Amino acid sequence: MAKKQKTQKVVEPLIEKDFEEVMVETPPVVEQPKKEIVAKTASIKENKWEIKNRTYLLRGNKKPLSKMIKSAGVYYFDEEAGYERELKYCENQRTSFVDEMVGDQRLSHIIFRNGALVVPKNKVVLQKFLSLYHPHRDKVFYELKPQVIAQDELVDINLEVDALIAARNMDIDMAEAVMRAEIGSKVSKMSSKELKRDLLIFAKKNPALLLDLASDADVQLRNFGIKATEMGILKLSQDQRTFSWGSNDRKLMNVPFDEHPYSALAAWFKTDEGMEIYSNIEKRLN
Repeated sequence: MAKKQKTQKVVEPLIEKDFEEVMVETPPVVEQPKKEIVAKTASIKENKWEIKNRTYLLRGNKKPLSKMIKSAGVYYFDEEAGYERELKYCENQRTSFVDEMVGDQRLSHIIFRNGALVVPKNKVVLQKFLSLYHPHRDKVFYELKPQVIAQDELVDINLEVDALIAARNMDIDMAEAVMRAEIGSKVSKMSSKELKRDLLIFAKKNPALLLDLASDADVQLRNFGIKATEMGILKLSQDQRTFSWGSNDRKLMNVPFDEHPYSALAAWFKTDEGMEIYSNIEKRLN
């Protein structure tokens, strides 16, 4: 009996076309954003610390010969840890946090002399204790920062210059309106030179207020209404609730409750009826 011959399975090589069909497209790997590492509040503040001499001053005008502030029994809320940490200033320690101290704790006093305390740059622990963590900072005392003072002074100087330029270039009607808001009816008796002089003085003393008044669209309208009332063209009732014509007492408008009469009149001048009255008054003033 003859044996059956085994048939061998012939594996045909894949051609390029078949290879393209069997390939599976793998999705691109999307890198997950790395989580930001958030450092502790205290660590962030300390990393930005600048080594230099620092001066601390007591708030207010009083400068006692000596004043001691608390150097122990105070606490700082650590936002990262979520609880208050006890603070203590000890010259023999490298930190002001009690839970980080090692060995003996020799408490040191913090004393202001004549309202000031100068801390040299080698007293970093004391500087950080006062500048970063002490609960009385900016309340009982503050750190003197010349750069911040210079920056604030520069802002004030620029504001004053802007106000002086605005006052110098202001026309006489607007100048009268601004000064009337400041000193009242006295402007009616002032000459144009007196008005411009007082306007420049006002710009120097209170530049922010002058710029606010100069940019207020209703200032001139209020001044217009006040002038018309002073000249008898308009009449304001004794209870300051009604404006009427000065010639025939015909009522023009009622002042809304809890509103300044001339502010209400300025707003009314912007209405259709008020614009006609404004034109009529303007002709009489001219």
